Amino acid sequence: MSHPQQSHGSSHAPVAPNEIAVGVVIGRTSEYFDFFVYGIASVLIFPQVFFPFVDQLQGMLYSFSLFALAFVARPFGTALFMAIQRHWGRGIKLTAALFLLGTATAGIAFLPGYEKLGGYAIALLALFRIMQGVAFGGSWDGLPSLLALNAPKEKRSWYAMIGQLGAPLGFVIASALFLFLYNSLSAADFLGWGWRYPFFVAFAINVVALFARLRLVLTEEYTEALEESDLEPIGTTEMVRKQGYNIFIGSFAALASYALFHLVTIFPLSWIALQGSQTTGQVLTVQIVGGIVGIIATIGSGWIAARIGKRTTVGALAAIIGVFSLLTPLLMGGSPAMQDTFILLGFALLGVSYGQASGTVTANFERRFRYTGAALTSDFAWLFGAAFAPLVALGLSAKFGLLSVTVYLLSGVICTLLALAVNQTLSDQAED
Repeated sequence: MSHPQQSHGSSHAPVAPNEIAVGVVIGRTSEYFDFFVYGIASVLIFPQVFFPFVDQLQGMLYSFSLFALAFVARPFGTALFMAIQRHWGRGIKLTAALFLLGTATAGIAFLPGYEKLGGYAIALLALFRIMQGVAFGGSWDGLPSLLALNAPKEKRSWYAMIGQLGAPLGFVIASALFLFLYNSLSAADFLGWGWRYPFFVAFAINVVALFARLRLVLTEEYTEALEESDLEPIGTTEMVRKQGYNIFIGSFAALASYALFHLVTIFPLSWIALQGSQTTGQVLTVQIVGGIVGIIATIGSGWIAARIGKRTTVGALAAIIGVFSLLTPLLMGGSPAMQDTFILLGFALLGVSYGQASGTVTANFERRFRYTGAALTSDFAWLFGAAFAPLVALGLSAKFGLLSVTVYLLSGVICTLLALAVNQTLSDQAED
């Protein structure tokens, strides 16, 4: 059967990949800004504000436990909002998801601490975090999939990295805002009210991003382009039944990158805070520089993948991340300069790896399954690779030493290489 776009002339103006790319970057950056504001607060704020009854380490571990809840909730959010889209359309779905995200984020900004609400403060923080996870799952707009299908074949690796730029961009903005507040306010003001400001900013950014994305996805040109590409909100049960193996392989194919993700963004801040080897301002400054390195490396991943292929890039970087993991005890357990080297080198590897991690095997999905398949694959990659990384890395490192981080990273590397090998075998069999 020929595809509608092939059998019938397109009745709308061609959708330019550059226009889609703008929507993708705006959407992903706003989401990751929310994401990192919460992550940084889990280290700098929440242990003191919501867990003052335990020591600093235990407070961080409790905070990281709540941090993981969003990733557990995310696949459920995808399933829920796919159903909403099937019944009421893409615009209602996206508006509801970002409204939920904004509500949860603003709720955290206004939430009193443990001293005023006791255990209810912790319960509400957990609830708002779960709401953020559900909203993250529902905020999938299909633009990355549309971008991949509309990009020129010779430039697909380049366009694949564009959506991934949102992560380092969001991290740099979030870190810079916290650094500004940390340097500008007294410690009492920073813990009392200053930390709430980034959550208000996140709410405002979500509103702007919502209108920017709706302006794209609700136009006739984009609606028809999505329909012609068969980007359908398939039910989760049907997806798992018919394409579960692709979701599983895709989730594990990106595991090395996702495992590294929080180990260079969130973990160093928590470990150095415990060790007291650098001030918070110094670490945030280095991480901002690291984020910029990550942006450059993400852009470079498009150039690299265009020459050696996406899967080869992801596989090669997984192997390099494995080597990098062996240096973790030396670098993070060393001087401030060595810790900074871990952060900067980690961001460079993360940029190249994460830049091509998205959609490594989603091309295996049948076209009608690609919209939902890409969302669920991303959800489970985050859940398996990144959700518990700060909690596990910090908890095990505090008890058994930094070699635990090496083991954690190596497990992600092994999963990535095995998943890529299985995917290659299945591709070869399909060709035969």
